[in-house]
Amino acid sequence: MKLIAKTSFILCLLFVADLCFSYVRHAWHSQTALQDRPVPSALDPIVKQNADTLKAAASNKGISIVITEGFRSFKEQDELYKQGRTKKGNIVTYAKGGESYHNYGLAIDFALQKKDGSILWDMDYDGNQNGKSDWLEVVTIAKKLGFEWGGDWERFKDYPHLQMIPD
Repeated sequence: MKLIAKTSFILCLLFVADLCFSYVRHAWHSQTALQDRPVPSALDPIVKQNADTLKAAASNKGISIVITEGFRSFKEQDELYKQGRTKKGNIVTYAKGGESYHNYGLAIDFALQKKDGSILWDMDYDGNQNGKSDWLEVVTIAKKLGFEWGGDWERFKDYPHLQMIPD
């Protein structure tokens, strides 16, 4: 009986260690993938194309979205990083210049747009009245296009954020 308990304990430890290793490897790969990329001055063409496709696919479902942010320079990123730290406002990012996918043209932020033109970041809003959150419908489309959603992150949830590294 003790052997079964010890074996189970060891298997659980190995499983947890594997999960931790997978998480660290993913986080490390994401950062090194950025460092190896050249610094552009605009959104990556494939990311832009997928952002346009996202807008069109959302529109086909009766959802209007706007891209509120795309490429961001290192300097702009550093200014945003100061918010909630040395500048007034809430903390909106944990990435300094050079650490954000926005700095490499690989990320967009989006918001919903109502028929009256107003912009909202309401994850419960159901403007097309199909009983589903418009926000999550957009996220589902984005994931099918290859975007990673900031709302899936463990540490800091960034619900408007979508990013990708094109192949």
